[in-house]
Amino acid sequence: MATILIVEDEEQVRVLAESVLRAAGHTAISAIGEEGAKALLETDRQIDVLFIDLNLGADPEAGLRLAQETQERRPKLAYLYTTGSAVNEGMKALFVEPFLFLPKPYTLEQLTKSVEFLLLRAKPRIRLQLPE
Repeated sequence: MATILIVEDEEQVRVLAESVLRAAGHTAISAIGEEGAKALLETDRQIDVLFIDLNLGADPEAGLRLAQETQERRPKLAYLYTTGSAVNEGMKALFVEPFLFLPKPYTLEQLTKSVEFLLLRAKPRIRLQLPE
C-alpha cells in the first residue's frame, strides 16, 4: 500500500479522504495548506502520492505551484489533483506527470479507484520473460 499526502483546506473533505484511504489500507497524512505540505515534503518521510486541491485558500493555483516545486525534490511522486472549480487547458498543461485529475464532487469509490490506478500507472509491474 502507499503513503498519500492529502493537501486540502476544507476540513470535512480532508478528514473524509483520510478515512477512506486508510480504510483502503493506505497510510494517509494531511496538510491544511501550502506551508504545511511543504514542511512534510521537505522531510525524508516516504510519500507515494500527493493528493492536492488546486485551490488552497484564496489562491486558485496554489496546488499547481506546490506540485511543480515538489517535482524536483521528489521525482518519483505521483499526483492526484482535485478541485471543484473549472480547470482550463493552460492549467492542465502544468500538471506534473504521472497524474490523474479527480473533479469535485467525487465519490469515495472514485477516490480509491483513482489512487489505485495512479499507483499502477506510476509504478508498473516488471514483466519477467521466461527463457525460451
